[in-house]
Amino acid sequence: MAGAHDLEMESVNLNMEREMKEELEEEKKIGEDGGGKALSKDKKVHRIVSKWMLPEKVRRTYLERANCFPPPVFIISISLAELAVFIYYAVWKPQKQWITLDTGILKSPFIYSPNKREEAWRFISYMLVHAGVQHILGNLVMQLLLGIPLEMVHKGHRVGLVYLAGVIAGSLASSIFDPLKYLVGASGGVYALMGGYFMNVLVNFQEMIPALGIARLLIIILIIASDMGFALYRRFFVPENRSPVSFAAHIAGGFAGMSIGYTVFSCFDKALLKDPRFWIAIAAYLACFIFAVFFNIFLSPAN
Repeated sequence: MAGAHDLEMESVNLNMEREMKEELEEEKKIGEDGGGKALSKDKKVHRIVSKWMLPEKVRRTYLERANCFPPPVFIISISLAELAVFIYYAVWKPQKQWITLDTGILKSPFIYSPNKREEAWRFISYMLVHAGVQHILGNLVMQLLLGIPLEMVHKGHRVGLVYLAGVIAGSLASSIFDPLKYLVGASGGVYALMGGYFMNVLVNFQEMIPALGIARLLIIILIIASDMGFALYRRFFVPENRSPVSFAAHIAGGFAGMSIGYTVFSCFDKALLKDPRFWIAIAAYLACFIFAVFFNIFLSPAN
């Protein structure tokens, strides 16, 4: 046991020494190229992002072609849209204590309502509406902190695919497992990003610095636990004068991320459409999608 532990620690030390050596060589190369301080700072940002978002074997590939074009437009645009809708309902249509889930918000054309499921856009647009300050702050902070680095690495079309897959999975799951409850918030999309990232950290744990790998897992678990606790509170302990909100979107978004998100985020240096894991995940997602549509048309208690 002690010998195995010593070997493991020696391996970790060798990996850290190799990374430090590579960083020094890269900085030296940048200095020789005459890129100046701005280029050095840019490279340092990309190096930090690569350590958090990618396994060791593909970091060099990322750093060789890393750039900020296109910038992380998707996550920033979605976040601004959600913030704008929240401000509209909280300021221009004031609700009690800035908790936007009130009689006014329940009439919003964006919120998912079990009585208006024929308005198909609500299965996506519900992500723009939030149940209060703590709800939107939690979602915005998490999707910006995680989504921007992911989009720097994987670009907007891949991050957008995972995010929207989580949003749609969230509303469809809510319509099945909580068919009589309203649904608001971008938690389905946020949990899809976290689910995909979580699976990547778990699968590639040995290729990452162990201390940081453990820290990442603990941070994700802590965030999920606190957010799920808040969601459960809104679902089961909401005051009688307000309508409870479904929490099924959190779970469904997480599963969408751990399937589609994992395959998308693990194909950094591969053609996504040529990866059989991607098509297996898409087939499973579509099967669940078709079942959910069938359920809503023919079997839902809300009919």
